[in-house]
Amino acid sequence: MPQQAAWMQIILWVVILGVFYLMLILPEKKKQKKFNAMVDELKTGDEIITRGGIYGRIVNIQDDYMVIESGAEKTRLKLIRSAVGSVVSSKEEEK
Repeated sequence: MPQQAAWMQIILWVVILGVFYLMLILPEKKKQKKFNAMVDELKTGDEIITRGGIYGRIVNIQDDYMVIESGAEKTRLKLIRSAVGSVVSSKEEEK
């Protein structure tokens, strides 16, 4: 009888860990993969909103960073690529 209770407890923990993985870890991996794809597809001319809330147009893209123009004075800011929160419009969408 004690061995059966031990096996049931092990099975219970495996089920709990499986549910934890499916509910928390797997969706986060999908979200991260989608974000990485968005950052990899950035092009010059795309209009973006940064995670800090700055709205601008990409002027130049390098490996790890990009330069955006923002505001009426066309102020240029140099940002790392992962600072992008979302793409508002893309050159491809306008065509």
